[in-house]
Amino acid sequence: MYTSVNSLGLFGLNAFPVDVEIEVSKGTPSFDIVGLGDMVVKESRERIRAALRSSGVSFPLARVIVNLAPADTKKTGSMHDLAILSSLLKVTGIITDDLSKTAFIGEVALNGDIRPINGVLPMVLLAKSEGFQSVFVPEANAFEASVVEGIDVYGVENVNALIRHFEREDVIIPREHYIPSAAGHFLTCGDFSEVKGQDTAKRALEYAACGGHNVLMIGSPGSGKSMLAKRIPSILPEMTFEESIEITKIHSISGLITKDHPLVTERPFRSPHHTISSAGLAGGGTIPHPGEISLAHNGVLFLDELPEFSRQTLEVLRQPLEDQRVTISRSLGTVEYPCSFMLVAAMNPCPCGYYGHPTRECTCGTRAVKQYLSKISGPLLDRFDIHVEAAPVEYASLRSDRKEETSAEIRQRVQEARDIQNRRFKGTGIKCNAGITPDILKEVCPLTDAASDMLGKVFEKMGLSARAYDRILKVARTIADVDKSEMIDKKHIAQAVQFRSLDRKYWGN
Repeated sequence: MYTSVNSLGLFGLNAFPVDVEIEVSKGTPSFDIVGLGDMVVKESRERIRAALRSSGVSFPLARVIVNLAPADTKKTGSMHDLAILSSLLKVTGIITDDLSKTAFIGEVALNGDIRPINGVLPMVLLAKSEGFQSVFVPEANAFEASVVEGIDVYGVENVNALIRHFEREDVIIPREHYIPSAAGHFLTCGDFSEVKGQDTAKRALEYAACGGHNVLMIGSPGSGKSMLAKRIPSILPEMTFEESIEITKIHSISGLITKDHPLVTERPFRSPHHTISSAGLAGGGTIPHPGEISLAHNGVLFLDELPEFSRQTLEVLRQPLEDQRVTISRSLGTVEYPCSFMLVAAMNPCPCGYYGHPTRECTCGTRAVKQYLSKISGPLLDRFDIHVEAAPVEYASLRSDRKEETSAEIRQRVQEARDIQNRRFKGTGIKCNAGITPDILKEVCPLTDAASDMLGKVFEKMGLSARAYDRILKVARTIADVDKSEMIDKKHIAQAVQFRSLDRKYWGN
C-alpha cells in the first residue's frame, strides 16, 4: 500500500517542499527512511515507534519504507517527524481525509507529544506560496505560524489530539490570523530624554538614523557612548510589516521567537561581546545559522570597545556592509542571509581611555595611542560614515533641570527625512541615503559651487580615500534632507566633514 503526505524542509533561510512517500508491503517487519536524511532524520524511526506505542496505536507488522523526496536534496532536523507519523496513520487507514493540500511539520516526542521546532515561519510562508490550504504545526509554534495570512494553521499538542481531529471526535480549531498591535513600540530600549548633555553626539546619531549611516563614537570611559547607542532604535523609523516578516524569519530559524510575541515589531539591537568569533558574527556551522549581523537585519549592530575585537573578526564585516547580504558556503550548499543593518561602534581614544580628556591625564605615549587606533584597519574605518566624539559630561549638565528632547520628538524629524528619501528612491530598491549607489551618487547629491570647492579642498588636505569621499557626500545629502534642501550647500559639507573625527585628528590630518 502506498500513500504520500506533504512536509517542508529548511536549509538556511530557504524553505523547500518535501513529499513524504510511504509504502507498506509484506515481508520481514522493518522501518527504513531513505531520501538523503541526516542522522536526526534517521533517528525519527525510534521516536515515531515510541510515540505510536504511547498513543495506543500499533505499528504495522510489515515492511515499511519512507522516502523523503526530492531524494537528491539533503534533509536535516526533526521537522519531518509529524509528516512521517501522519503518513503511517494514513496508510493504515486511521486518517482517511484527502491531505493533498495539507502540510505537516513538527518533532515527535517518545510520549506522543509534538514538540516545537525552529524556522516555522519561513516554512509556512512557503506552504502558502505552494498552494497549501492548511498546515499542522506544534501547538507551541501555532501562534508564530498564524502570522501568515491565507492558510489555516492547526496547532497539535500530541498524537492523540491529531487522531481525534481526523476522526472528528475533537476537531482542532484553526488559529486566527495574528495582527500585531501598534501599541507598545520601543518600550524596551530607553529614551533619549534620559541622556544628559552630549548634544553633538545626539545630533550625529539623529543624522545617522535619518540616512541609515554607520557611526563610530569615540570618548573616554563613562561619557555615555553605550547609553546613547542603546537608545538608537527608539528614533529609527517604524518598521513596515514586510520588514517585520524579514526579521522574524531570521529570528525564527535561530529559535528566538517566543510564544507571546510571534512577530518582531521592534527594530533589533544586537550587542555581541568582543570575544565573539568570526562565525558567531557572520554566521556559520555545519548547517549554516545566521550570525549577529543577520540577527541585526533592519536594526542596529552595536560593537562596544571596538579595538578589543579581533582584527580577523572585524574584517568579516567589510563585504556584508557593502552588499547587505552575507554568503556562507558549505558542502551541503550555499546560504545567503540578509544583513542590512546600521553599524554603531564605540571605542576609547587610547588604551587608558583619557587621551584628550580635559581634566584627567593620559598615561599612554603617542606610540601607544597610534598602535591602539591601528587595530582598526583603514578599509573598515572608511565604512563608518560618521565619526563623533562623545565628550565627558560636565557636572552642570548632570544637575541641570533642562528638559531633554524625547525620542518621539527626534523620531518625528527622522521620519520626515526618511519620507523625502522614500520619494527620491521610489522604484530603485534603495531604502535610505546610506545605500546610494555610485551610478546615481552625482545625480542625487547636487552640490552648489561653494560646496564643491570646499569638498575639493577637504579631499586634498585630509588625503581622503574615494570611499570616504562618497561617505561625506552621503552624510551631507542627509543633513540637507533634514534642512529640506534639494541642493547640498557649503554648510552641509562642513558639518559632514566635522563628523570625520578620526580622519581629522587621530591620523594627524
